[in-house]
Amino acid sequence: MAMPYFTNNGVPKSQIEAIQTVPPFQVTDPREVRLISVAETIGSGIFTGCLNIVLYYNKAMEKDSGWLVAGWIKESLGRALREQPMLSGRLGRGENGRGELEIVSNDSGVRLVEAKISVTLREFLDLKEKEKAEAELVTNFQCGGYSIGISCSLLLADLLIMDNFLLKWANIQKDMLSKNDEVKLPLFYLPNLKTASLAANRTFSPASIERCGQTMIFRITGENVDLKNESSKKLALLCMEEAEQKLGNKIISSEFSFLMKESPTVMQVENFKKIERVNSHLMSDQVMITSSSLKDYLEINEIAFTEGNKPAQVSYWAGAVNDGLAVAIPSSNEGVSELNFIITFPIEKGI
Repeated sequence: MAMPYFTNNGVPKSQIEAIQTVPPFQVTDPREVRLISVAETIGSGIFTGCLNIVLYYNKAMEKDSGWLVAGWIKESLGRALREQPMLSGRLGRGENGRGELEIVSNDSGVRLVEAKISVTLREFLDLKEKEKAEAELVTNFQCGGYSIGISCSLLLADLLIMDNFLLKWANIQKDMLSKNDEVKLPLFYLPNLKTASLAANRTFSPASIERCGQTMIFRITGENVDLKNESSKKLALLCMEEAEQKLGNKIISSEFSFLMKESPTVMQVENFKKIERVNSHLMSDQVMITSSSLKDYLEINEIAFTEGNKPAQVSYWAGAVNDGLAVAIPSSNEGVSELNFIITFPIEKGI
């Protein structure tokens, strides 16, 4: 049995076995474009910020393993990206690099990392420094358990959450497996593909793994819900105050990053200063507010990539956001006055 190697923080070190790129299953035509409208005072940090979700699974059966799941994921993820190609796009400037910032579904693909670690899943989940350990990109544990994680830019987090991409992806994977009962191994099964040169440890620096804090989802409905920019900021503040009460946090920071999805093709990004508290009682009388954790909203505890094998544990966090974060997403239903907010509070700063 191999002894685990530990980092300076006492966290087991994983070994990266493979790094691949998964493009959409078919060429995206026509390409989708999302304009990122940026205020002059915005910092660059928001462009590296990501929403991270990790699901941990016990070994469900004798033939189950992270290597098998990852092999099928190479195909199922490509099929899922065909339905949401913007998630595999890239941020850049239009008009030959001289125009405004935009995200284009250019089929560049997403990075797929396979790794292993010499501890069991239970030992890993019981670590005191588990939050730091999750940055180690583990996909295979010594016991046969495994994890599946996804990291999505905050500029596209609405697609991951509101479109429930994880659930759709998992359903595609299960459907594929149900039709391939006679195929024992996937085409991209790493243990069969690996050569001696691949055994050496690789270095890979994932972006935005540093935890930002707690995240909640709010839905605001009512005849008086104004979707204009300034009104949506006040509603964002209202959600922050609601989250402050529910999470027991004290709002200290006076600034937060505000992202407003003006339309499917435009995302407004700016810094917003919190000067004073909103009149919560007055606004609460005019609108209806419902809230939930991201885990409950997405029903992450129910997501199974193999039939009947639900997660043993889930983790989620926003990374690389210096202050608070508010993402405003209008309802996609015509004629419905509704705003959804993703609210994140930094761990120590308290907004």
